Amino acid sequence: MKILVIIPARGGSKRIPRKNVRLMNGKPLIVYSVENALSLRERYDTDVVVSTDDEELSGIAKDRGAEIVIRGEELSGDKVTLDPVIYDALIKMEERKGKKYDTVITMQATSPTLKTETLINAIDHFAERSFDTVISVTNKPHLSWTEKDGKVVKNYEERLNSQFLPANYLETGAFLITKRDCVNPGSRIGENVSVFETSPEEAVDIDTYTDWIEAEAILKRKRVLFRTVGQRKLGMGHIYRCISIAYKLIGHEVIFVTDSESDMGIEKLKSSFFPYEVIKDNKDYERVLRDWKPDIVINDILDTDEEVIRLERRYAGRIVNFEDVGPGARLADAVINALYENHPDKPGNVYEGSDYFFIRDEFLEENPKEFSEECRNIMIMFGGADPSDLTGRLYNICKELHGKLPDISFHFITGFAYSKKDKIKTLPDMNIFVHNDVKRVSLFMKDSDLAITSQGRTIFELASMGVPAIVLAQNEREAEHVFAGIQNGFINLGVGNKADDKTVIQTVRWLAETPNVRKEMRNAELTHEFRMGQKRVIDIILEER
Repeated sequence: MKILVIIPARGGSKRIPRKNVRLMNGKPLIVYSVENALSLRERYDTDVVVSTDDEELSGIAKDRGAEIVIRGEELSGDKVTLDPVIYDALIKMEERKGKKYDTVITMQATSPTLKTETLINAIDHFAERSFDTVISVTNKPHLSWTEKDGKVVKNYEERLNSQFLPANYLETGAFLITKRDCVNPGSRIGENVSVFETSPEEAVDIDTYTDWIEAEAILKRKRVLFRTVGQRKLGMGHIYRCISIAYKLIGHEVIFVTDSESDMGIEKLKSSFFPYEVIKDNKDYERVLRDWKPDIVINDILDTDEEVIRLERRYAGRIVNFEDVGPGARLADAVINALYENHPDKPGNVYEGSDYFFIRDEFLEENPKEFSEECRNIMIMFGGADPSDLTGRLYNICKELHGKLPDISFHFITGFAYSKKDKIKTLPDMNIFVHNDVKRVSLFMKDSDLAITSQGRTIFELASMGVPAIVLAQNEREAEHVFAGIQNGFINLGVGNKADDKTVIQTVRWLAETPNVRKEMRNAELTHEFRMGQKRVIDIILEER
C-alpha cells in the first residue's frame, strides 16, 4: 500500500495568529502532525507532504523531513475548502515522485494530541475492511436541539441519560483516510464510509485559545505510579498521603501499586476508585512497570533498597520517595521527608521538614476555632490503623479521667483500619464518644481544645488547626519525628507503650486546667504555614521547581 499523507497548513490564522508555527509544549504546533505522519514509514510505504503558502512553515516542516508543496493564492483564501487543496497536493506529488498512490491521508496540523498508535490502528481498520473512506471521530452523545422551518426542535425521541443515548459521532479533523480514486477537486469521501473513534483527549482540534490550553495540558500529562503500602502493622498513613497527592494531580494519569499483604490498603484503594495493581514480588512489579511505562514513580513504602530503585529506573524517568532513610534513597531523584529532620545520613536529594508536609485539602478550607479558656472537648486519635492499640489504652484512661474532669467530653476518632472497634463504645454517662471512620476529621479538630495523638501526620494537621496536643508515638521509628516538640505546640511523652498511665493522666489534667499553657502551645502551632507545602511537593514530583 502506497500512502501519501497530506498536511494542509496555511500561515495565516485569525483566531490564534500564526498558530501553526507557535510553540506548543516546546515545539511548533505543526511538528506534531509531521512527526506522527513520518512515523508511519516504519510500517508502510509512505510519503509525507505539507501543503502551505508560508515560508516559515515550509522551513519547519522540511527540516523535520516532510516534502513541501507550495499552494497558489487561489487555494489560500479563508473560504477555500480542503478538497481542492488536497487534490492539488496529490497531483503535484504524483508528478514529482512518478507514481500513483493507493491511499491518501489528510492530517490536520491542529491535532497535536493524536497518538501514533491510534493512527496506525485506523489505517489497519481501513485496509482490513476495504472501506473507501475512514474518518476520525469522537463519540459525544448528548441531548441536542436544532432549528427547522424557523422552529427549535429536538434531535432525540426520548430523554435519556447520555450513556443510554445512541452514538453521536463528531469529526475531529485528526485524520481522513481515503482511497486515491475517491480524491477529486470536490470531494475526498467515497461511498463505503466508516468512522474510527478516538478518545476525547486525542480529539482536540486547535481552533481557539481554549483548545490550545487544553491540548497543552494533555501534552504535559504525566503517567504517575504510586508504590505504597497499607496494613495494620505499618498503618494507613502511606495510602492516605498517596491518595491525597493523586487528587491534586488532575490532568495526569495515575495508578497505584501495592503488595498482596496490604489488605487494608487494598480495601481503601477499592473505595477510592483509583486504578490499582496488587503485586507479589519484584518480578510482578516489573511487569506493571513494563506495561504501564510511568513517567514518574512515587515510593511511599518507608525505607527502600537499591534493587527496587534500580528496577524502577529502567522504566521511569523520575523517582520520588517519601519518608525514606534506606539505602535506596540516594538513588532517587528526590526524597521528601517532612517527618524526619537533620537525619545524619541524608543524601543531597532530600527535602525535609514541615515545609514539605502535604496537607489534605480539608485543612486548607477550615479555620482554627477561637481559643477557649475552658477545656470542654478532648480529641483522641491514633491514625488509620493504630497498630499499638493506643486507642484502647486511652479509652480506659479516659474512664478514670471522667471522675477528675467531669465536664470534659472525650471524642475518640477511630480509623478505617483500626481492628478493635468493637471493644470501645460510646458511654454518654462518662462523656465518652466514639466516632468510627470519620470522613472529615478537621470538623472534630475545630471543636477540640486539646488532643491526644500519635506522632505521624496528624501532628501537622492539629498544628494547622491550632489544637494543642499530647503525643504518644506508636513505635521507636515514629518517635524520631522531631516536629512533635514543645517548640511547635506539643507535649511529647515518647513511645506510647513506655509512658505510664499516671504520667498521661497528670499531663491531661495539667493542660486541661492550665489555659495559659494551652494558649502558648496553640500560638506556637499557628506560626507554621502549611498551605505552600502542597505546592512544594507537587512541584518536586513534577520537576517544576
